[in-house]
Amino acid sequence: MGFYGDHVVPRIINFACGMKMGDPQRRRVCAGLAGDVVEIGFGSGLNIPFYPASVNSVAAIEPADVAWKLAQKRVQSSPVPIRRSGLDGQSLPLDDDSFDSALTTWTLCTIPDPVTALKEVRRVLKPGGRLHFVEHGLAPDENVQRWQHRLNPMQQRLFGGCNLNRQIVSLVQEAGFSVDELDQFYENGAPKAMGALSLGTAVAR
Repeated sequence: MGFYGDHVVPRIINFACGMKMGDPQRRRVCAGLAGDVVEIGFGSGLNIPFYPASVNSVAAIEPADVAWKLAQKRVQSSPVPIRRSGLDGQSLPLDDDSFDSALTTWTLCTIPDPVTALKEVRRVLKPGGRLHFVEHGLAPDENVQRWQHRLNPMQQRLFGGCNLNRQIVSLVQEAGFSVDELDQFYENGAPKAMGALSLGTAVAR
């Protein structure tokens, strides 16, 4: 990705995604996680404080070495064992049917092929395992959508390939999940073009 993508973008994301306004969403999406968890787009470990006591371990999938380095204090202080288990959400080096839960937060916007990544998540989840997700994406309002489409090329360049206008629920369903809980809303304090959130859980069909 070059110096900017490899060294600057992970620090920008750590700062922007680490703002307190995201904490309520992290708390909500992590509620109900249990057993062995695979987290796609682990980043700098911002979800660690919100893992419930029912989580036994976390397999972190994170491509950016800088993000993993930024996560180390959180990882080392976590009561939950966390290991970096892969670099690419689109190709998980993990066994079929080996995880109880999966977590993705503000990640599907950036993965080049999110459906392939979600199919990989479905593959490694045990039967009945549940995907927990909170993602920003295409807004419900047409006037906001127009701004998202206009801003998307700049967003991709500045934030490591991040897309503003992906249809998150459709991607989850296309990968073979059934969404069983869903809340769609604008995040308080965020510009609507960047803060149209989908928060929910899904199980494999």
